[in-house]
Amino acid sequence: MRWLTGWCTGAPRAGAPGYATPGTVAPIAARPLWTGPDPLWAVGDWRPEEIRLVTLRPGAPALVSTGPTAPDPVEDTPATIRLAVLGHCGATDAELAAGLAAARGGAVRHLTAWPGSYTAVLRSGTRSTLLLTDLAGAQPVFHTPWGSGTAYATAALPLADLVGAPLDTGHLAARLACPESPEALGTGTPYLGVQQVPPGQVLGIRGGRPYPSSYDDPIGAEQPRDEAPAVRELTRALLESVRSRVRTTGPAAGAAGRARLGVDLSYGTASATVALLAAAVPLPPVPASAAPAPPVPTAAGAAGPIGAAGAARAEWGARNGAVKGSWARTAAREPAAPEQLAAVTLGETEPQATLALAPDTPRLRHTVLAPGPGTLPYAGLRPDPQAGPLTDEPGPELVAAARAVARFDAGGTDHLTGYGARQVLDGHPARLADLIRAGRPRELLPPVAALAGADRAVAGVLVGALRTPLTVLRAAHRLSRVRYADALDEAAARLTARHVPDGGGTAGHRSAADLAWCVPGPAARWLSDEALSSVALRLRLAARRPAPDEHPGAHRARHALYRQARSFRTLVHAAEQPGQRLHAPFLDNQVVRAARLLPDDVRLQPGARPALLHAVLTGAGRTDLPPDWGRGPRPDRTAPARAGLRLAADGLAELFDAPLLAEAGLIDLPAVRAGLARSADSGTPLSPSALAGLADLVATELWLRRVRARRHGACWTGLPRPQPPALTS
Repeated sequence: MRWLTGWCTGAPRAGAPGYATPGTVAPIAARPLWTGPDPLWAVGDWRPEEIRLVTLRPGAPALVSTGPTAPDPVEDTPATIRLAVLGHCGATDAELAAGLAAARGGAVRHLTAWPGSYTAVLRSGTRSTLLLTDLAGAQPVFHTPWGSGTAYATAALPLADLVGAPLDTGHLAARLACPESPEALGTGTPYLGVQQVPPGQVLGIRGGRPYPSSYDDPIGAEQPRDEAPAVRELTRALLESVRSRVRTTGPAAGAAGRARLGVDLSYGTASATVALLAAAVPLPPVPASAAPAPPVPTAAGAAGPIGAAGAARAEWGARNGAVKGSWARTAAREPAAPEQLAAVTLGETEPQATLALAPDTPRLRHTVLAPGPGTLPYAGLRPDPQAGPLTDEPGPELVAAARAVARFDAGGTDHLTGYGARQVLDGHPARLADLIRAGRPRELLPPVAALAGADRAVAGVLVGALRTPLTVLRAAHRLSRVRYADALDEAAARLTARHVPDGGGTAGHRSAADLAWCVPGPAARWLSDEALSSVALRLRLAARRPAPDEHPGAHRARHALYRQARSFRTLVHAAEQPGQRLHAPFLDNQVVRAARLLPDDVRLQPGARPALLHAVLTGAGRTDLPPDWGRGPRPDRTAPARAGLRLAADGLAELFDAPLLAEAGLIDLPAVRAGLARSADSGTPLSPSALAGLADLVATELWLRRVRARRHGACWTGLPRPQPPALTS
């Protein structure tokens, strides 16, 4: 796990939490980025090009450095400004320096507009620090009171370790009951007292106290455009996000036998689009003995070396203007044999991979992983479920970690995926209500007709032609009219009465159930009465607060994206191999912003995502794709989960013999055991929602056991020995 941490001290607070002083505590195996009373560290296996620092002092040009350097020996003054950018950032050194200079006036939004996925930390003077989150939540920021100030980090677990925070079962109940509802989750984390900065916000720390504020308005920042310019902007953003990774990633250091670049073709047209875009980027051959140059601080704009990322950009020339953000490569550097990309496919998804590779792309070296017990979800639960990776937070990706490791191990050192495309591009069902509120009810006809057609093929003419359209339209009209407070009160009452959807029924029925401000998660049906009541209380309290300014569909879609970004982050913690990087270009800020420009009626058209991705590839120069590309039959995504549950039945029964979830009063244990018994019976198929709910429960139980088994204080030096964390309500 890689993380960034530091703190800002202030005036002493009476009764401030914490059991150590800042001068005696430091993270283990950390690289100091700046020192002093308010230090900043990078912890973990950061690559040199992933650490970039800019310093600006009065009367001097900005100094830009790439890679770990010794702390600046010159003492900061109140006029000194520092910027640290950690992660994959496609900005040049000159762009970083210009961004820091512009930030002196207080503007920070432009610091989030560069290609890539990164965390930016801005320090003004000696006592003021700003941390910027991303728009999706894949690069979160957490904070907690500590001593006389505030400690912050890009991971919650180290902060809980620092202050000795117990586990918060109320938050765990909310995650299981309503995982996409901010009204239930708030800004809390599974650790009591550790708070998360919401995506799209900046955490300002002044005088040791935190002041979160928004730097990005999801309502007014980007007004939807017509379809054609919106698709052009999406093409530009996604193309630059992919290109910045392909062209600036370093050699496969420490990864013997692994390709430098890899792509994942196991999960549909989104990953196929990323693969085809990456394969179209021309590259020079990478020497086997290539090593990164030592970091050299330089004045931005002065003669001399520039950072590694800047050198890569300079080597490839200036922007050519054909597509904004593209880069013209010098003709003299044309490689004789382009580098191949490792394209990985699981055996059971071979039909989709074949579709993704048609027409043939020579640069993709296709690897098909044979399906087997080791590539199924729930693999590796026995003999010791506590021996697996400890992630920052629980998530269903824990039960599929072995499956993901098998895929990523066959991929590249830099492995590009299509995670997040569905949440970024698709039209959430609740957006149907937004069309009604906007006075555009006619635009509901195509999506409702598509749902009716799907239900007609499954449940008959009566359901498809009559019941589905009426049910969906009635739910959409109701959501467009209901008051926010009334909707939350009703959701709380339904939770208390255990009226939780089981995820069954037709596609139209499921879409109608999703047309609400707050929808229970798939694991809610197995929670205890006490847990559901505690979540219902959170919803009733939230109903007394002001309603969001945005429409319900946009609100629901935004928080579905946050949930997917959390899942991707958990996947990275659980499955990323040492020295490897997993990339999700669809979660980049510029791609999320570009997707916001898409009109709602375009998102809601049947087959909207494959059509949009086809248009992106066409705009990027891939004009030989068939018109129906990406719209073929898809493999059953739930089949591996069913098979894994059956193979892991004995291990799961042992796991829930005396579970910590029951000890904390979170689950109805007999009901959970009955659900696991049904999952082991091949004659009783479970719905996708039931499978997802069981995955949430199993993953949370695994995570609780691993948290209990870890050595506390393992993240820091200088801490007194704390008490083992307890489960607290």
